[in-house]
Amino acid sequence: MAWSESVDTVLANKEGLAAFRIFLKSEFSEENVEFWLACEDFKKTKSSTKIASKAQKIYSDFIQADAPKEINIDFHTKNDISENISEPTLSCFDAAQRSIYSLMAKDSFPRFLRSEVYKELVKKHQDRNQKRWLPFL
Repeated sequence: MAWSESVDTVLANKEGLAAFRIFLKSEFSEENVEFWLACEDFKKTKSSTKIASKAQKIYSDFIQADAPKEINIDFHTKNDISENISEPTLSCFDAAQRSIYSLMAKDSFPRFLRSEVYKELVKKHQDRNQKRWLPFL
């Protein structure tokens, strides 16, 4: 199964992402993938007014102290974002996003591959592929 190759493969696949989110929710760490997805969306923003409003939303949801979905990032990264949030750029969350991606890839992803959620996803996918070929037997 290609999903086991990397966290990138899971994040790029609708079914894989949905399963990974369910798994992270069961581990009380779904804010990590939500933050990563919010950053991916943010980096595609074209309008300067939208950059400011989206950056503020990401900051208030994930970065500021006691944010409802506060992510676990180091003090220096959090401080850099806090100092520059008044004039955000499309790369203002890059360090935090890299940190969260690394955490997901090294910590959450290996556990996901051993989880029941992943096993069910693989089985569902295998069953679907098997059904496709049955009419030709």
